[in-house]
Amino acid sequence: MPHEFILGGQRSGKSRCAESRAAAWLARPGHSAVLLATALAGDVEMHARIAQHQADRARRVPLLRTVEEPRELASALRQHSVPSCLVVVDCLTLWLTNLLMPMHGAALDEAGLVSATSALSDALQSVPGPVLLVSNEIGLGLTPLGHDARRFVDELGRLHQLVAQSCERVTLMVAGIEMPVKRPAA
Repeated sequence: MPHEFILGGQRSGKSRCAESRAAAWLARPGHSAVLLATALAGDVEMHARIAQHQADRARRVPLLRTVEEPRELASALRQHSVPSCLVVVDCLTLWLTNLLMPMHGAALDEAGLVSATSALSDALQSVPGPVLLVSNEIGLGLTPLGHDARRFVDELGRLHQLVAQSCERVTLMVAGIEMPVKRPAA
């Protein structure tokens, strides 16, 4: 299985698509899968969302093990990747949020962000097993009014381009429908 990047808007079906790919992977003898979850619960509503995601995922893909990893994604990829283990990252949008707008501590400066995204790209290019990454495509709308929001949209777009270059497959989810964007040459 090649690395794949699944993008889409809120409730587009991207996490369910990733879970479906993981279930198919897990149906093969000797295969395992781990989900690196990047969400942090900063309020009651987000805590409820995370709990619902966990319950839904456990029901749909019971063998998909979850590891909470809100910031150190590159090292987590290296730690969990082996040829027989699919690593699912859900999601890059929240990972970037944790780096640029953390609930506690300082945000990464430009050098820190470049270092973190470069480390992720390097990990994607060097890990021995397949990786499936999920992220929100938010750059299709209006330009945000505030500086921090504009920076976030810009940095997420740059991150998406970097990740897409490291993946053999890119899929855009629209209303629960898979739209192939990039596929390996035949």
